[in-house]
Amino acid sequence: MSVLVTGGAGYIGSHMVWELLDHGEDVVVLDRLSSGFDWAVPPEAKLYVGDVGDTGLVEKIIREHKVNAIIHFAGSLIVPESVTDPLLYYENNTAKTRNLIAAAVAGGMPHFIFSSTAAVYGTAGMDPVKEDVRTAPESPYGTSKLMVEWILRDTAAAYKDFDYTALRYFNVAGADPKGRTGQSTAGATHLIKVASETALGKRPFMQVFGDDYPTPDGTCIRDYIHVSDLVAAHRLALDRLRAGGKSLVANCGYGHGYSVLEVIDSVRRVFGGEVDARMTARRPGDAAAIVANSDLARKEFGWVPQRDDLDRIVSDALSWERILATKNWPNS
Repeated sequence: MSVLVTGGAGYIGSHMVWELLDHGEDVVVLDRLSSGFDWAVPPEAKLYVGDVGDTGLVEKIIREHKVNAIIHFAGSLIVPESVTDPLLYYENNTAKTRNLIAAAVAGGMPHFIFSSTAAVYGTAGMDPVKEDVRTAPESPYGTSKLMVEWILRDTAAAYKDFDYTALRYFNVAGADPKGRTGQSTAGATHLIKVASETALGKRPFMQVFGDDYPTPDGTCIRDYIHVSDLVAAHRLALDRLRAGGKSLVANCGYGHGYSVLEVIDSVRRVFGGEVDARMTARRPGDAAAIVANSDLARKEFGWVPQRDDLDRIVSDALSWERILATKNWPNS
């Protein structure tokens, strides 16, 4: 039996592949390499270059590799881009995931884990948000993910041999502590990635989008979760489904947030130098503050985060940026 990881050549997906391999799983990766890299896929995993919306290809992979679980990361994820090009997000994130789910059902694949997002909540304030609050996405990105959650809910209700877990995670950051993979996409918009690149001189300066939000220092607050803790939660969620656990939606975060300025200060502290950060106007679609209540994941999965420390997250991100600078990998 194998696990299919879609988007497994990308940032979070490649960490997931390593996590599964480290725990003895057979892994197959499907990625069209639009923002991922073939070199990010470990040689022990089989890579198919293709689209998750290609039902024929997905059914072939499920059949030939005896896939009994899909962990789905592939999709588009830049909030401001989703505001200016919503149809792209409803195609890549919603329509193509519908096709992937249809192929999973047709292939008798029983377990599906979906990469959802805290963006389904919109602005929730500084108090940790629970899964049962009203969803109110403020961008097509968040809406496109919420629509997939609805599709999964209805599919699981219609097909008794199909169960899923949708993990709503918050701001993913950091890199593999062993230096095997990290965020490598040129022009990435992740705050800690951008600040780390600026510190190391890969960018001349960075921008802070808005300092007039209703937060203590006026900048947006997010719950930053180390990517290694996140993929561990996915693996534990898979273990739960295999043990007979029923479909579930759960948050993945640490339960406390940091502002943009606090993150930049952490990068300065860990790097030991200046980061040129310049104020500019707000971006469309950005929520003021969102922090996770992850009690459900801790209870249901037995998930115990190991890297809940902002400076550690930043340190791993900076280490990966230094590794990238020494490699001659294409498009990194």
